[in-house]
Amino acid sequence: MKTLLSYALLSLSLLLSSCDRPEMAVPPANLLSKEQMRSILIDLHILEARIESGRLSTDSARALYNEQQRLVLQQHQVSDSTFQQSYRYYAIHDKDLDGIYGEIIDSLAAREKKLEEASQNNQAK
Repeated sequence: MKTLLSYALLSLSLLLSSCDRPEMAVPPANLLSKEQMRSILIDLHILEARIESGRLSTDSARALYNEQQRLVLQQHQVSDSTFQQSYRYYAIHDKDLDGIYGEIIDSLAAREKKLEEASQNNQAK
C-alpha cells in the first residue's frame, strides 16, 4: 500500500512538473507580440516609477496604479486578460521574457540619457 501511494505521488509530481515545461506551454490565442509586450511594460514601469515618486500611502498608490494601468492597456488596445495571459506565457518562456526585459532596460536607459542631456542643455542656457 505504501509503495502504491509513493508511486502515485511520484507520477502526480512528474505530471504536474511537465505542465511547466516551456516547450509544452501552449500560447494563448490572443498572444501579444514581444514588441507589444515591451511597449506596454515600458509604459507600466514608467507609470510605477511616477507613482512611487508621489509618496502616496500604499493603498492610494495601489488604487492609482490599478486605474492608470487600465488606461495604459486601453491606450494599447489590449484587455487586462490578454496582457496577463501573454505575460504568463512569456514568463514560462523565461528566455523570451529575459529578451523583452533586456530591450526594456536599453530603452529606459536611452530615455534617461536623453532626459539628462535635455536637462543639462536647459541649465546651460
